[in-house]
Amino acid sequence: MAPSKTLDTRWVRRYRSFFIIGSVILSIQVFLAIKFFPTEEDGEENAQEHRDLSGRGLNIEIVNEDPNGGVSSRRFKENYLVGDDEDSPSNSNAVNGLYNRHKVPPDKPDLDGRISPGDKVPHRNGTSLRLEELDFVPACDIVTKEAISAIHRAKTQRCKRELVNITCLIQRGRLYPKQLTSSCPSQGFTAGKSLGCYEDKKTFRMLTGYFANLKLTNSPKHCMNMCLQSGFQYAEFTPQVPKESAEPGEPRARIAFLLTLNGRALRQVRRLIRVLFHKDHFFFIHVDARQDYLYRELLLLEKTLPNVRLARQRFATIWGGSSLLQMLLASMGELLNLGWSWDFIINLSESDFPIKTNNQLREFLTANKGRNFVKSHGREVQRFVQKQGLDKTFVECDAHMWRTGDRRLPWGVQMDGGSDWVALSRPFVTYLAGINGTTDLLLQGLITSFFHTLLRNSQFCTTYVDNNLHVTNWKRRLGCRCQYKHVVDWCGCSPNDFKMEDWPRLQGTEGRQLFFARKFEPIVNQAVIHQLEERLYGLYPPGLPNVASYWQSVYHHADLSPPPDDSLVTLTHSLLRLASKLLNSDACSVTPSRLLEVTSYHHQDSYKGSLILYEVSVGGSSDVVILETWVRPQQFLWGLKMNGPVKTLKTLYVSSDYDQKEQVSRNNLQTLGPFSEPVLVFQLSEGPAGASAPSLNLTVLWVDPAGQLAEVSEVHVEDASTVNHVKPSLREPLLPGVWEVKMVLNSSLVAGTHFLVIPLQLVSGVEISQHQSTFLHNGPAQSFVAPEGVDYERFMASAGEKLALRRKATANSKRFGVDLQKWIDSLTNRFYKVVESCAASTRQTSLCGGVILEPCEGTVWSSLAPDPKSQICTVNNITGRMDRSHDNTVNTIISQDRSLEVRVVNDDLLYHWIGHEVKVDIVIPTLLITGHVTREVIVADVLFKSHQGASPPTLITMFHIGFGNEVDQAGYKFTPLRKRPALKTHLR
Repeated sequence: MAPSKTLDTRWVRRYRSFFIIGSVILSIQVFLAIKFFPTEEDGEENAQEHRDLSGRGLNIEIVNEDPNGGVSSRRFKENYLVGDDEDSPSNSNAVNGLYNRHKVPPDKPDLDGRISPGDKVPHRNGTSLRLEELDFVPACDIVTKEAISAIHRAKTQRCKRELVNITCLIQRGRLYPKQLTSSCPSQGFTAGKSLGCYEDKKTFRMLTGYFANLKLTNSPKHCMNMCLQSGFQYAEFTPQVPKESAEPGEPRARIAFLLTLNGRALRQVRRLIRVLFHKDHFFFIHVDARQDYLYRELLLLEKTLPNVRLARQRFATIWGGSSLLQMLLASMGELLNLGWSWDFIINLSESDFPIKTNNQLREFLTANKGRNFVKSHGREVQRFVQKQGLDKTFVECDAHMWRTGDRRLPWGVQMDGGSDWVALSRPFVTYLAGINGTTDLLLQGLITSFFHTLLRNSQFCTTYVDNNLHVTNWKRRLGCRCQYKHVVDWCGCSPNDFKMEDWPRLQGTEGRQLFFARKFEPIVNQAVIHQLEERLYGLYPPGLPNVASYWQSVYHHADLSPPPDDSLVTLTHSLLRLASKLLNSDACSVTPSRLLEVTSYHHQDSYKGSLILYEVSVGGSSDVVILETWVRPQQFLWGLKMNGPVKTLKTLYVSSDYDQKEQVSRNNLQTLGPFSEPVLVFQLSEGPAGASAPSLNLTVLWVDPAGQLAEVSEVHVEDASTVNHVKPSLREPLLPGVWEVKMVLNSSLVAGTHFLVIPLQLVSGVEISQHQSTFLHNGPAQSFVAPEGVDYERFMASAGEKLALRRKATANSKRFGVDLQKWIDSLTNRFYKVVESCAASTRQTSLCGGVILEPCEGTVWSSLAPDPKSQICTVNNITGRMDRSHDNTVNTIISQDRSLEVRVVNDDLLYHWIGHEVKVDIVIPTLLITGHVTREVIVADVLFKSHQGASPPTLITMFHIGFGNEVDQAGYKFTPLRKRPALKTHLR
């Protein structure tokens, strides 16, 4: 035992220094662990940090961007959790990149001057600003990666300078106010007053609404600010419940509709105005600054309707951009200065449509004068702040919203936000527009969620109603696909268009305080709009022309903005030449001289072709005749194995401007030029007995006119009900001519199609030169390199055929002038069909040589044909509304002695008695006809009790719709204006 003990002692003495060093290191590690790692109790707090009672953690999705401009995208489920009626970005933090999840937002600095880690100047990230790309010297050293990325990606020096200046203000802490003051009445409560002590446990909270662990910056003042910002508990406002009916004698509300319009849906805008119109209401219309066509056409309304005005100060707004708020505030200011007497502003777009009658809306607002209707986010405030990016700074320039870094929301106010569609009272609009010398700091300090937060924290807080009167058609699976990432640095959601399949949802709004729905697009589905209008205001009569047709302008010669598509102009000029040749004969020469307009024509929600309006000279004379020609594209779908999966192929075509949300191509004419971005669109039909089409893995080969493989695309198809699309990465400029798409399944060629990339004859309206033609029509500088390991050559043309095609493509690239025109016409003649032509004027139907054309107004397809459903007509002096197209005369009932006259128009009832006009202040209720509930209230006959003395007769609860002239028991003769089936009913 002794030798062993001596050996152990010697071993300890020999390695004593190592034991001492190891003990010191271990002690340091234990100290650091105690200092920096949470205990079990702390871990429980951190686990509950910024969580609601369901235990779901709050997440902020930050993007890893390439500071040099490269971005990537990946969808995340929680990215799309927006409120039911929001038409706004769902996650401003998702900037087309990969998501890093952090459970807690940075602690905000308290008011004592201490700075949280989130407010410190950020460390350099290893990437610096490329100063050589700037023509100015930045006012500070830009260090945040978001700002550097945005500056590098911006296209103009003006935008780069604006981004630099704002970033410098952020880094200096001078861009946003740190504190704002709420002027909402406190109703006797004192901010910061101690209410005493109470027992609280983590497992059972007395205040269960929200919990946050402010480990570094906690203080009573900071905690109060956090709760106030989140709306707890004594800074919280309970949403009001709107009244159902007005008090007797209350003057009826007058509405100013603020229409914020974009696009070219002129006829739908007119239809919307027709439905909403009343002489007591007003229409203030803002048309996007880039939309010449819509502004020019709607400007004509000012000449005929005194209660319609167009904004002269116009903004170029983008989806999710700050210019939207600027536009709304400027338009409201203009509206206030017009001197119109109105009670409410309701902002609508061309995609909105009413789901209740005008009278129902008016009665509701009359009962709720002074209240303000907005739709809140409906979720915990701090979660909303992060999901909507209110803690981020965005700058709009170059028609893009750039994310430049973080921001700190001001203390002292409760944050709120939600839908951009609102109904606001005149007193609040006057306040927020800054009229009457308002200098409230809230107006200057708030940027995001403007209307909601301002309502919560101003003297108008008691007028807040959590209902914007809208129902929105959200379909997250289709509407949340980051489709706006080309204009904003985040992923966002947008509602879908209502279609007939969504009709039950519209019916479900009957008993709710909802008066508008969105979105509607007649170019996608007009049937649902038509059914909705007839539900509100009665059926259109049989035989009314073009009820199921819709026309929308695509091009107009007077437009400067947006600039016309050169490929569209080239194609339509070629089609005019082809149409003129069909009219030519030995005795008559028709020569096109000027393109006027191109219109997309739809019937029963199906694209039928495009209409080209143009001028021609006839027989060499100086007389100008205006014609319109109907053309449509040809399809070239082919299949090799019809007994395979290709048998279930329903559609297959190539176009551009594909809308993933609505699953349609916006380029109906399928016009593609050298700088277009082609998209293959296809859909599988259901198999027999409702069985779904099989799941497929398809390879798509893109073959250019020279027979060369230009791109290979892979696509997986598993849902037969979904329209699929493939967008290749083709090098520009595309080689003009006939392209081919081939679909490969299991190493076999199964289907394909041809499409045309048209050469350009005109660029910005000027015919191209030979040098320009060689550049535009010679294809890309670099050829596509096929991936290794796959033999695609067996699906391609032979080497000899490729050589011949290449030589032909080279020769075509040198064409110009008349030679180029002939080549274009030969291609157009193959891919498009001229259907029919008509004369715009009824006095110029006879051309020459016996050629006689039908007048356009007599056709069913022409853009000049009658379209009563979208026609702005005269205002009825009795009802104050526009007469519907089939009600040019008011339904009138006259007694034998002509002492009684009854007029029934839509849902307004008036009658005259011995020259003294009395307005019956009622609305005819819903009629019950053979058990079917209908809103149609236009009747031909109304039965009255016989009158005694000078008082007007009393209405009995009976309507009679019958044939011919009838005499009731009192001897009154009723003359129906329109025959109806014999039917009796009673008022509910």
